[in-house]
Amino acid sequence: MHEPTWQKSSFSEDQANCIYLAASPDGTIRLRESDDPRTVLTTAPQGLAALLDHLRRSAT
Repeated sequence: MHEPTWQKSSFSEDQANCIYLAASPDGTIRLRESDDPRTVLTTAPQGLAALLDHLRRSAT
């Protein structure tokens, strides 16, 4: 079984509640949060891009 290589979000800095991302061999993106690393969300790259776009637009 493929073990994901997790990368911490650059926006998390050294604080708690960090978001981690990992690419899967099937092309999907996995997301997890440092407080509960056993819970993993899986999405297509397009889904993640849409979420990030929405969050960027909501922040302004």
